[in-house]
Amino acid sequence: MSEILKKLTSQGVSIWLDDISRERLRSGNLEQLIREKSVVGVTSNPTIFANALSKGDAYDAQLHDLAVRGVDVGEAVRAITTYDIRWAADVLRPIYDATGGVDGRVSLEVDPRLARETDKTIAEARFLWWAVDRPNLLIKIPATVEGLPAITQAISEGISVNVTLIFSLERYRAVMDAWLAGLEAAQAKGLDLAGIESVASFFVSRVDTEIDKRLDKLGRPELKGKAGVANARLAYAAFEEVTSSERWQRLRAAGARPQRPLWASTGVKDPNYADTMYVDELVAPGTVNTMPEKTLDAVADHGRITGDTIRPFYEQAWNTMAALKDAGIDYDDVVKVLEEEGVDKFEASWNDLLDSVKKKLAG
Repeated sequence: MSEILKKLTSQGVSIWLDDISRERLRSGNLEQLIREKSVVGVTSNPTIFANALSKGDAYDAQLHDLAVRGVDVGEAVRAITTYDIRWAADVLRPIYDATGGVDGRVSLEVDPRLARETDKTIAEARFLWWAVDRPNLLIKIPATVEGLPAITQAISEGISVNVTLIFSLERYRAVMDAWLAGLEAAQAKGLDLAGIESVASFFVSRVDTEIDKRLDKLGRPELKGKAGVANARLAYAAFEEVTSSERWQRLRAAGARPQRPLWASTGVKDPNYADTMYVDELVAPGTVNTMPEKTLDAVADHGRITGDTIRPFYEQAWNTMAALKDAGIDYDDVVKVLEEEGVDKFEASWNDLLDSVKKKLAG
């Protein structure tokens, strides 16, 4: 087992793999990553499934049966994705049991085409929760304005939620409020709060990608590569503030568990930056870092885990954001663009997945 990854885990960071495929499952690769790379969870998204289906023959037998049965493409996609998620959940079940339900989690996203439709998102979350039927499932709901009440409703019904596509500090606070409201409603119904898990996926590298592009136009290259980490560090400060509130303490006393910050989009996209920076620089207790395998391997090989790299740097993070504003970066516009792009990219990947399955069903 990688000593570097063990050290990262010892700092209170849960390592989740940002990938899933039928081939990874049937080859035993996921079990290997659990043994050797300290992986204790899995996340998926439409892009990941589209990529998985485009490679190899792992899905051929199921696709053949679905075609023989005359299943429509939408139901075929759900059959394929829920099959993989159930399998991964079963592989991770021992970790779920050993950690009391904190880790050993697998995430499945609602249809991204519903990101702006609250009622349909709620209905989809209920269906996926029923279809997978595993206690270690997390339903991914986007942090759009329309997604917020869906988050509250799902949690109020005892559905564990991974809130995705969070870019802004303001929206992150709204997500935490939606989560708390859901727990309060669940408590009023008499549900066991200890059985409701949630994480909040705060995206990192995409912030740098968008802001760096703007900094180049402004002629301020010295500020590049700093926004993503600073933004995430300030998200953790917001998390600490909310989880020290009386509102949270009341729920905690009733058995509720924190909605952990999850660092998403941690693969470094600019080759000029250290390929482990979104892991090395975002270490703090009670967090999750979901990594693509390339990033996981890089951290295992040469990550620099030096202890808490978030809380000692709050002032530096605020100074970075202030400098970006002074340079002409419109933060509100940046996060608006990123949310819209995020929804559009996942919708495009979902459509690619539908097209791919449609062609395979047709023979």
